Amino acid sequence: MKTISVENALKLENVIFIDVRTEAEHKEDNILEAFNMPLFKDNEHNEVGTIYKTLGKHEAIQKGFDYVSYKLKDMYVQATALASEYDNIVIYCARGGMRSGSVVNLLSSLGVNVYQLEGGYKSYRHYVLDYLGNIMDTKNFIVVHGLTGAGKTDLLKLLEDENIDNIDLEGIAKNSGSTFGFIAFDEKPPSQKNFETKIFEKLFYSKSDYIFIESESKRVGHVLIPSEIYDAIVRDGYHILLECSLENRVKRLCRDYIDGKGPENIEVLNQCISKFRKRLGNNKVDGYIGLLEEGKYDELVEKYLVEYYDPLYMHSVDKYKYNQTINFDNQEKALKESIDFHKAAVEGAI
Repeated sequence: MKTISVENALKLENVIFIDVRTEAEHKEDNILEAFNMPLFKDNEHNEVGTIYKTLGKHEAIQKGFDYVSYKLKDMYVQATALASEYDNIVIYCARGGMRSGSVVNLLSSLGVNVYQLEGGYKSYRHYVLDYLGNIMDTKNFIVVHGLTGAGKTDLLKLLEDENIDNIDLEGIAKNSGSTFGFIAFDEKPPSQKNFETKIFEKLFYSKSDYIFIESESKRVGHVLIPSEIYDAIVRDGYHILLECSLENRVKRLCRDYIDGKGPENIEVLNQCISKFRKRLGNNKVDGYIGLLEEGKYDELVEKYLVEYYDPLYMHSVDKYKYNQTINFDNQEKALKESIDFHKAAVEGAI
């Protein structure tokens, strides 16, 4: 049976990871969007574990055979299909034990070329945490700041299209970090582990030591930025201020939070706005809700920016000394200036 370390597995070309853990284990976190081919269903895994603890290993293995035998043909078909598409297949379970070992032995005996990941997901998790704890000694962030709606996330997406290293924390967290943050995303937020994994992947596969990232608070929606990553965001270094007209900021926020989302979204916005009663007072909140119900979305968003968000976030914007200020009203020009800044940073010209 061929085994491979986490680091060597991550460096394989044209690789697919197969996760033979349960669906619940896979959903919490997995390696590089691994293909989930569970040896046991969630309830089956729990039962086998209970039998192992109460009756012993032999009895647990017998019960495991009952649950696995009927799945073997489908697992073989799935694995051979993947083998025709990928040059390398790495199979893992929780700790690199019986689940992945049995599948690797079976597939190898049937002529499928596969590796077993040494230590399984547990080793991978340790590798991720150790990497995140030390990588910012060599990597550098180019931190993009700006008021709400200035286009920070849009800039990151444009940079992604140009193959420039960046980390979209809000996109990974499926939340823009405000009371309204979840509305712009249709997908469920990740677990803390998966959030950290996605950050790790962006850093591990980055092509340079200079990576664009948006200025964020420690918490983004339901997850927390790892301390070492957050410290690298707020430390002295490379900081860009993104500016944009109020008109374009309003258009962008309407696009992300209102346009094309259907009438049910208006009720969600109503509920979110109502959460500000204690902070802003009933009169102001009632005025906002009135504009919402009248469909005066541009006016509502502009008032929210001018009266609440801009004063709130101006303090954090003013904390930094900026290497460059870029106007995002002309996105093509702003993108070029950002790419030029990245090139200068890589060449040590800043």
